[in-house]
Amino acid sequence: MRGYDEVLVDERVRELAGHLRGPARLKADLLTEARHALLDAAEAYREGGLPTAEAERRAVAEFGTATQLVPGYQAELTAGALRRLAVRALVVAVALLAGGDLTWRGANWRGGPPPEGYQVLSASMNGIWGLVAGLAVAGLLLGFLAARHGSDRLPRLERAVGFGLTGALGLGVLAGSALVAWSIGLWEAALTWPPMIVGTVLVSVGWFALARAARCWLLATR
Repeated sequence: MRGYDEVLVDERVRELAGHLRGPARLKADLLTEARHALLDAAEAYREGGLPTAEAERRAVAEFGTATQLVPGYQAELTAGALRRLAVRALVVAVALLAGGDLTWRGANWRGGPPPEGYQVLSASMNGIWGLVAGLAVAGLLLGFLAARHGSDRLPRLERAVGFGLTGALGLGVLAGSALVAWSIGLWEAALTWPPMIVGTVLVSVGWFALARAARCWLLATR
């Protein structure tokens, strides 16, 4: 009689789900595994001779309360959220480092080269994206080490790297937006310059993906 059992199991799974925050797919996988584990445990108790209701209660009780289970599941979700953010940040950073200058290649600046301040801001973008790439690699490496070694330090380091990566991405948004606005002010034709249009579209897509991943990670850390 699975029907009654599944009601009790699903209640525990829903309770657990209400406390967890993180990537939707990973969260769904963890909850599915928990549900299957509960149902299998209840089935084993029934085969051992316990009545259906008692088998179900014992399986749910021994599995643990939501308060006991949430920290472990949430740690895994937080690590997964940082991993997703790091991968997306690394892809965007490498793409911008490799192709950022192509946006302006062949452009005819009005009145000669852009001012020195503009050139400094433009050059600083490589440093910002280099920092983003470095932090993204560090986040992925820490995630790999945390999965293989149960050190208490690694989650704290992951958290620090995650906040650093989020901050670096925010700095990149501000600096990039300022650079684009300044570029348009210096050269109005930038609005119709094909490489600029293509670059803006691609960067916007990348920023949308990064914003979602950053939001997911920040929610997971809470």
